[in-house]
Amino acid sequence: MTMLASLAQAYERRAARGEAPPFGFSQEKISWLISLQADGTPAGAPVDLREGEGRKRSPRSLPVPQPAKRTSGVAPNFLWDKTAYVLGVTAGDGKRTAREHAAFIDSHREWLAGEKDEGLSAFLGFLDWWRPARFTELGWPEDMKDQNVVFALESERLANIRIHDRPAAQAIWAGLSGGGDKNTALCLVSGRRGPVARLHPAIKGVWGAQSSGASIVSFNLDAFTSYGNEQGDNAPVSEAAAAAYTGMLNQFLDRDSGHRLQIGDASTVFWADGDDEAANEAAAEIFAFFFDVDDEVEAKRVGDALKRVREGLSVPDWSAALAPGVRFYVVGLAPNAARISVRFYIEDDFGVLAKSVAEHQERLHIEPPPRNTLSLWRMLLETATLRKRENIPPNLAGDWMRAILSGAPYPLTLLNAVLMRIRADHNINATRVAMLKSILIRNFDVGAPVALDPTCKDPGYVLGRLFAVYQQIQYAALGDVNASVTDKYYGAAAAHPRKVFTTLASLSQNHLSRLGKQQRGRMVNLERDIAGIMEMMEPSSDPFPANLSDKSQALFALGYYHQRNKYFAKSDKAAEADAEGDDA
Repeated sequence: MTMLASLAQAYERRAARGEAPPFGFSQEKISWLISLQADGTPAGAPVDLREGEGRKRSPRSLPVPQPAKRTSGVAPNFLWDKTAYVLGVTAGDGKRTAREHAAFIDSHREWLAGEKDEGLSAFLGFLDWWRPARFTELGWPEDMKDQNVVFALESERLANIRIHDRPAAQAIWAGLSGGGDKNTALCLVSGRRGPVARLHPAIKGVWGAQSSGASIVSFNLDAFTSYGNEQGDNAPVSEAAAAAYTGMLNQFLDRDSGHRLQIGDASTVFWADGDDEAANEAAAEIFAFFFDVDDEVEAKRVGDALKRVREGLSVPDWSAALAPGVRFYVVGLAPNAARISVRFYIEDDFGVLAKSVAEHQERLHIEPPPRNTLSLWRMLLETATLRKRENIPPNLAGDWMRAILSGAPYPLTLLNAVLMRIRADHNINATRVAMLKSILIRNFDVGAPVALDPTCKDPGYVLGRLFAVYQQIQYAALGDVNASVTDKYYGAAAAHPRKVFTTLASLSQNHLSRLGKQQRGRMVNLERDIAGIMEMMEPSSDPFPANLSDKSQALFALGYYHQRNKYFAKSDKAAEADAEGDDA
C-alpha cells in the first residue's frame, strides 16, 4: 500500500468512529471564541479556549472548515480565521490587515447572501456591526491578537455548537468545497472517480518547514507539467483523498499526538493499521518508546519487550494488546523549501519491525554500559558539535532510522561523524563506542567484543588497548594533568599509529621509572599489561602501521574503551574495600 493510501485509510477509520472531521473539515488550532446574540452583537468578552496555565497555554485543536491555501495572496477562511482577517487587528505592523479584513467581510457577504439561518444571520450582523476600533474600546485581551477565532450563538455555546457546525453552514461549505465543474478523474490514491484536487491542503508541523504549511504533492512550474495538465491534474488525486491523507498527517504531526518523533531533522510519523484500535495505539506507543526513552520505568518496560522479541516470542506474547499481523507504517519527513521531502517510508508487520529494533539494540550492547538509555536522539547528539540538535549532520537521522527498521547497513556517514567528534573532543564515552560497535557488526561483519577481550588480535583493537595502558601509566605516575596523553595524541594515534607510538613508548618508560620509586608493584603490573598486549600483535604484520582505516579506528576506540574501564573497575573495587575497612 502506498504512503498516501495508508494515510487516507487511517483517516477514514477515524472519521467512521467520529474521531476525525468529515470531508472538507480539518483539525486546526483555535484559541478564542466570540459568542454572539441573535442580532450579531457580542454576548460578552471573548471566551479563551486555550488549555494549560500561564504562559504555557496552548490552542485547542478543533474541527473547522478546511483552511484556504495561502502563499502570498489574501484568502479568507470560512466562518473562522486569525484576528487580522476576522477583526482587522494584529500585533504586528499590519500592512495589509485592512485588505485581509475587507476580503473576509466581502467573501462572507457573498457566500452567505440570502441565508435565513439564525446563526449565519447573527454572524453577518456581527460583520456589519464590527469596527476594528471596537477591539480597544471593549477592552478585549491583547494576547488574542493573531490567534484563530471561531463563533457561536450564546444559546448554543455551552453545548459546544459553533456556527460552522450548524447544518446550514455545513451545506454551504459543501457547495463551496465540492466538485462543481471541476475536472473528474480516477483517483490514484483511492481508486475511485471524483473531482481532482488541483491544490492539496497544506501539511503543518514538519520541523523546519514553513509555518503556514507545505506540500508533499504539488506542481507549480511548467517544467513539472505533462500533456498540458495543470497543477494537481498531473497526478490526479481526488479532493476527498487529498483531504483525508493531509488531515491524517496533520493529526499525526501534532506534538501531543503520540504518533511522531523528532529525530534529527526528520519528523518521523508512525501508525498501525489493524482492526483493533486499542492494538493500533499500543503499537504506536511501544514504537515511540523504542526510539525515545528517557524514563527508567519505561526504559525497563521496553527493555523487557525487546528481550522477549530477541528470544523469538511473537508480538502477542509480550504485549497482549497487540493482535497478530498488525501492519505498521513509518514515514520520515524533512523540509525542502515550500515542499516536504519524504526521507523514508517503511511498511511491514509490527512484529518484524520490532525484531529489527531488538537486533539493533543487541548490537549496541557494551560493557560497561552507558548511564542513560540509548535512545536514537541521544545517540545522534553524540555526532553533533557541542551536542546541539541543530548541528546533527543533515540526512543522518533519516538514513539511520531507515537502516534500523529495514535491516540495511547503517550509513557510513554515521561512522565518519562519530570518529570526527572523537578526534575533535577526545571524549571516548560509552554511547559513542556502542555506536561504533554496532556499525562494525552491521556493516563490516566484525565480531566486535562486548567487554574486554584479551584474545582479540585485530590490530586496531590491540593498539587501542595499548594506548589506554600508556594513558594509565601517565596517570599513575603524575595524577591528573592539564593535557593528558589522550588530549595530545589520541587523534594521531588512532589514525597514524607509526608517527605516535614510538613517542608514547618513550614517555611511558619515563613515567614507569618515576612510578617505580613510589609504587613498584603497580609499575610491574602495568609493564605486564604492555607485554601481554604486545604478544597479541601478529609477528608477520607491522605492529605500528602507517595508517588505520575508519573500520580499524572504530576498533581502536573499542579496545581503548575496554582497557581503560578495566582500570576504572579496579579503582572502584579498591575504593569499596577501603570503605569496608573503615566501617570495620
